[in-house]
Amino acid sequence: MSESAKPEAAGFIAATAMFVEVLVVGIGSLAAVFGCAAAVVGSQNIEKAAPVLNSTPVSGVALAFAYALGIVVDRGADHVLRSSRRNLRSLHFASTSSFDQARRAVAENSHIMAMSDYARSRMRICRGWLANSIFLTIAADLVILRFPVSGRAPIFVFCTLMGLLLALGFYAAWRNITATGYKKLAQQAGVGATVLPNQASSVPPGA
Repeated sequence: MSESAKPEAAGFIAATAMFVEVLVVGIGSLAAVFGCAAAVVGSQNIEKAAPVLNSTPVSGVALAFAYALGIVVDRGADHVLRSSRRNLRSLHFASTSSFDQARRAVAENSHIMAMSDYARSRMRICRGWLANSIFLTIAADLVILRFPVSGRAPIFVFCTLMGLLLALGFYAAWRNITATGYKKLAQQAGVGATVLPNQASSVPPGA
């Protein structure tokens, strides 16, 4: 492979990974939307609409809608977590310019940038599913309240607690990945620390 083809291949892989991430988040969001819709229209209407919902054209539209929904949820989650992200970044970088300078300093290291892309992928999925955990919990609670369910109260409490625990777990994972990325980026770029050989697997978060 020629040198000029390498950036194109890397760009294609990154774009594909981004598409998959957004779709993974969007499918969860779409499930929450469907759950809320089912709670509103009732079981009888859902049964009537089942043949249409299972058709190939509707599946294609649903996939496209899931992708669009994934973008909205990802951007929304990023906006909500922006303050926390900036606080974590400020522990290692005095300003946005110093952070940008550090990223430029390691940009030529293909191994570091590959690991950086991997970390950003995990970070985006965690923040997206933090939001999805909340949306799916709301949808599940609405379905439990709407449809006849035996032992409704304990099931409602269980679903709510599990949803909250999942949301906390995704937040903790997002925070850990983000904090570690900033710390390692500072070490690799020589911001207040010496770069060590075993620190070359770091993953600076950027999105």
